[in-house]
Amino acid sequence: MLIYVCSSSHGFGHAARDAAVLQQLRRLRPDWQLVLSSQVPAGFLRLLLGSATIDVRHCRWDVGTVQADALGVDAAATLLALEELQQQLPELIEQEAAWIASQGRPVLVLGDIPPAAADLAERLTAPLVWMSNFGWDEIYGPYGEAFQSHAEAAHQAYRRGQLLLRCPFDLAMTWDLPEQRLGLVCGEPRPLVPALRDRLLAAGAPVQVGFGGLGLKLNPQLFAAWPEQHFVMAPPADSREREALRALPNLTLLPDGVRPLDVFPFCRRHLGKPGFSTFCEALSFSVGLHVVERRDFAEAKALMRGLARHGSSRLLSRDQLLTGDWQLDQPLVPPTQAAAAAHGAEQAARALIAYAAR
Repeated sequence: MLIYVCSSSHGFGHAARDAAVLQQLRRLRPDWQLVLSSQVPAGFLRLLLGSATIDVRHCRWDVGTVQADALGVDAAATLLALEELQQQLPELIEQEAAWIASQGRPVLVLGDIPPAAADLAERLTAPLVWMSNFGWDEIYGPYGEAFQSHAEAAHQAYRRGQLLLRCPFDLAMTWDLPEQRLGLVCGEPRPLVPALRDRLLAAGAPVQVGFGGLGLKLNPQLFAAWPEQHFVMAPPADSREREALRALPNLTLLPDGVRPLDVFPFCRRHLGKPGFSTFCEALSFSVGLHVVERRDFAEAKALMRGLARHGSSRLLSRDQLLTGDWQLDQPLVPPTQAAAAAHGAEQAARALIAYAAR
């Protein structure tokens, strides 16, 4: 069996949860061929997967939204990118269908959540399973008339699947499909090198900072304003920003090869934006979340509703973020319900195995 994952290139969170499911599939079915297909940089996909036995294909299956920054959408650029992608998809589908056929195995397509996965599955005469907490139909709908054709096309594509693996923090996804609800979908932390582990332990439960793959530039003085806190974060791409942060005595930049997930067991709080994978990883280790509000992306509302139910948190405005009013010395707002169920990645893997067996 070949499991071919069409993973959204919108951000790194889709790739993170898809990699977690593929890791569980590799554990349960080592004889299967597993493929992760995305435009996310191959080096980052390899870091997520942690296994050279899972194939990586560099493909752009969707646009999602073009980000103005980590907290905002550029609607005009998104519309242009959608129109450009429509011209490229027929060739991509033929290319990947030919490659998949050359592998000589029965195939199941897993879509998270490019609508074009429906066209690929149809071209292959293969079953199609969706896995997500939202669809692009629900994201594009509120953006106005110019996006309505894209929203409707996405909705119709989703209805062509055979099964929906419904993730937590979900929107409606009214696609008229059989469903299976999942718990928190995330990977497992890997051991840290002793020097980094000892530094984090000595810091006494640091605060992790993260704003997804794009990141968000923050003035280093904002960290210096919290000398009693120790921070940990992935290094920014800009070398000058990176060196300014590295000079701070109360901040640790993650070395190459270390994922934010790997340090969650050592942290007490996280400062960042609403994000599915971040929420799943943080809640798995009972880490409190300081979340900067986001108003132009429908998924954010579902994420915040779920966080209020299942996680300890504080909500910050963008102005509070940029002025350093991070409220790290304030108590967290407790959840209204019990902790969310875990092991969603294994549940998804077992659901795919069961469906393939049919």
